[in-house]
Amino acid sequence: MLTFCISLACLVLGYFVYGGFVEKVFGLNPDRRTPCYTKQDGADYIPMPTWKVYTVQFLNIAGTGPIFGAMMGVLYGPAAFLWIVLGCILGGAMHDYMAGMISIRRDGMGLPEIIGDELGSVCRLVMRIVTLVLMICVGASFVLIPAGLMEQLTLRLFDVANTNLLWTVLILCFYLAVTLFSIDKIIGNVYPVFGAALLIMAVLIGVGIFTHEGHIPGLASAFTDHYPVKYTPLFPGLFITIACGAVSGFHATQSPMMARCIKNEKYGLRCFYGAMVTEGVVALIWAAAAMKFVDVLDIAGSTPYEKLYNAMTACGTAKMNPGLLVNQMCYDWLGNAGLVLAVLGIVAAPMSTGGSAFRAARMIVADFSHYDQKPLVKRLVLTAPLFAVAIAMLNVSSFKVLWLYVSWFNQVLATFTFFTIAHYLCHRTDGRGILPHWSWLIAYFPAVFMCAVSVCFILIDKENGFGMDTMTGYSIGGVFTVVVAILFWIKNKRKGI
Repeated sequence: MLTFCISLACLVLGYFVYGGFVEKVFGLNPDRRTPCYTKQDGADYIPMPTWKVYTVQFLNIAGTGPIFGAMMGVLYGPAAFLWIVLGCILGGAMHDYMAGMISIRRDGMGLPEIIGDELGSVCRLVMRIVTLVLMICVGASFVLIPAGLMEQLTLRLFDVANTNLLWTVLILCFYLAVTLFSIDKIIGNVYPVFGAALLIMAVLIGVGIFTHEGHIPGLASAFTDHYPVKYTPLFPGLFITIACGAVSGFHATQSPMMARCIKNEKYGLRCFYGAMVTEGVVALIWAAAAMKFVDVLDIAGSTPYEKLYNAMTACGTAKMNPGLLVNQMCYDWLGNAGLVLAVLGIVAAPMSTGGSAFRAARMIVADFSHYDQKPLVKRLVLTAPLFAVAIAMLNVSSFKVLWLYVSWFNQVLATFTFFTIAHYLCHRTDGRGILPHWSWLIAYFPAVFMCAVSVCFILIDKENGFGMDTMTGYSIGGVFTVVVAILFWIKNKRKGI
């Protein structure tokens, strides 16, 4: 319990202390008109109330990641709590904030174009492809997840079976509306309701942590790998498994969407950095609740991590399904109302992220094609092919293979985004911000770390990577990371830093 309380306090303190520092590093200009006014088009560039910008940003980046990812990540042990806290404060929240603020300074520019401006035309082309594939994969996957959950809820509440196809069609129609219509219509009105469901569920589960029996392991064994079966080791496995709630490249594709709606730069800290810290709190709650809940379960396992693993795999089935444990926890702690709230919350999270992923995909294509998005018919021209590809993906087995790499692509994107932020801070010419010669290091060190994570994972992971033995993977990954870090340092050293 002490571990959870300290971690929660650190996240809140981190927002005010390190978040305030990051804000000063960037250097606000409250007198500068933001893109929602200078490029207002009635579609993507629309002024929105700050609380809505914050809520939409939170829903865009949340998905099921801070719930399922945190519960699977804590299988590695108490290191998960450290990663959620430190990764969120020093990495993820800064990453999301800077991506949004740089986009504001560049008239709402999308992430691939920002990366290209900072790191060159080759990176621009690669990131256009990677981000577009990532957006479509996320959107397609988040059709399947909520459709399956709604089918279960329909069966439980109304005893009506085989509704998956119906829910799939309805969800696709919702995503189409989110992608096509002006951001203040669907997203601005519906997402706050979704956000309320997800946050209320997290708060109630958080209260349950204090009111129910069970033990949460302390940080004494935080650097020991507790994963109950042979799997990718703690480094880099933990840092790929827990992305939402700590560091996620996907988030930087969503920040520019809200950069086109925020009314003033001074609201950036609460809308970008604050939304990410909120997600970190949600991830922390679910990681701690999972450990406490399984501690008192009558389920096989000699360690709490074995019990958690068995609870999420229905005692031995091959595929892990954290939703099993979420349903059981909410029902035991909150009753029938909690079960309904849990399903609705878990449905709301992926639906909001899935719809925003398709919208971001449209915006990415519009950015590099310079295709006007003000007329609805032109938005439809870009949207239709994206949905056609997504629907095709859902009907071919190769999509499942592609999806296996999405988590890795996500952290590769985060690595590029960190290096982009570092380059921006080093080469900026506006004269604002503090520590002008060294401010870039706040992004440089996370970039190097995530580079090591991404490279080592693809080398070591036996299911999706090359399956090298751990020491060989570490050695090659370490050398590669050092070379990248040195080359980037040398390039920026020319600026006299």
